[in-house]
Amino acid sequence: MSPLLVKITLVLLFMSIIIPQKSVGEYEEWCIADEQTPDEELKVALDWACGEGGADCSKIQVNQACYFPNTMTNHASYAFNDYFQRFKHKGGSCNFKGAAMITELDPSKRYPFTVIKKMSESHVLRK
Repeated sequence: MSPLLVKITLVLLFMSIIIPQKSVGEYEEWCIADEQTPDEELKVALDWACGEGGADCSKIQVNQACYFPNTMTNHASYAFNDYFQRFKHKGGSCNFKGAAMITELDPSKRYPFTVIKKMSESHVLRK
């Protein structure tokens, strides 16, 4: 091997050792409702997600597993995330006209939500 190739290999090996690697699951993202969005706006986005958007909202119906907590924010978060997980690889986004945001913290395990980024493009709701 040439001396340059040996040096490059050693540098890459060293970097792979000192740079922490993320484990499986650390790249997960959830789409949740922005808690500052008025309920009226969340309702419009929720209705779109559960209807035309194609989210499965059966679990947030009365007497179903995810009905409680029975708040617009929680129901919208469920619907937004279901839509996002189904369609993110097909062009779907987490925006809902600014009513949603992405978090890396599993919302089913932690409250309050810690938001890492809010999407700025508005192309999810199409009228």
